[in-house]
Amino acid sequence: MSLRDFVILVGICLIWAANNVVSKLVVGMWQVPPLFYAALRFAIVALATLPWLRPMPRPPWRIVLVGLLMGGGNFALLFIGLQSISPSEAAVVAQAGVPMTTLLSIAMLGERIHWRRALGIALTLVGVLLVVWEPGIAVSAGMVTILAAAFSGSLGAVLMKQMDEVAPLRFQAWVGMSSLALLLPLSALLERQDWFHAAAAGWPFVGAVLFSALVVSVLAHTAYYVLIQRYEANLLSPLTLITPLATIGMGIAITGDRLDARTIAGSAIALIGVLIVALRRTGAPIPQAQEHS
Repeated sequence: MSLRDFVILVGICLIWAANNVVSKLVVGMWQVPPLFYAALRFAIVALATLPWLRPMPRPPWRIVLVGLLMGGGNFALLFIGLQSISPSEAAVVAQAGVPMTTLLSIAMLGERIHWRRALGIALTLVGVLLVVWEPGIAVSAGMVTILAAAFSGSLGAVLMKQMDEVAPLRFQAWVGMSSLALLLPLSALLERQDWFHAAAAGWPFVGAVLFSALVVSVLAHTAYYVLIQRYEANLLSPLTLITPLATIGMGIAITGDRLDARTIAGSAIALIGVLIVALRRTGAPIPQAQEHS
């Protein structure tokens, strides 16, 4: 990898990490409804990428489904989870998406794995289990929601692998349009009475939405898709572990995240497992990094 592309990848990971923390501020501290926040994000993405909407990728049903899974479903669930758990916890739990993608690739794409990747999958799941489980306490709804977000993104990534190659900005256009069509009606139905929290947050909320849509989705995700086309998955995936590590650091510094011994141990085990999975050569797609992005 060239030095320029490595710097770009590090920048992408730091943007994703910052967005985890910003999203926590928006839905957790400013109490902006998560579906409304996600809908606004994808409305701006759809508007910014509108010139690339046509021609529609084929088959139409698959690009719409992929857009819903990797866009609206993934991020709406992520924002709902961030209402009740810390960015650090969310970033670690979201790493379950890596073994989920591998297991879905086995089931849907016929991929085969060897014992090293199986070990990596097991370690990742054990580490995530340590983070989400406390003796005598039920797993929180927030943790379950983050796991659902990871599954949504992973399923979308595998379905995308079954499509012909789609230009990055055209893909973003359909993610934005599909997600907006789902999330705006849902928010109007379920959250409308809470929309005033967005107005109460003022200009900082406007900045957060613009950052999430333009910097994170349009800029960072598009740049990442370009890197995917340029480099092998087993080179890129280990480097994206910068995202959860940076999220933990930013979470401690900005939102006051606290890590106990159990969470630290679980995070370390999960990230080692992800690293083992990522270093093995694979034809499976790289799941869109959870801001997870």
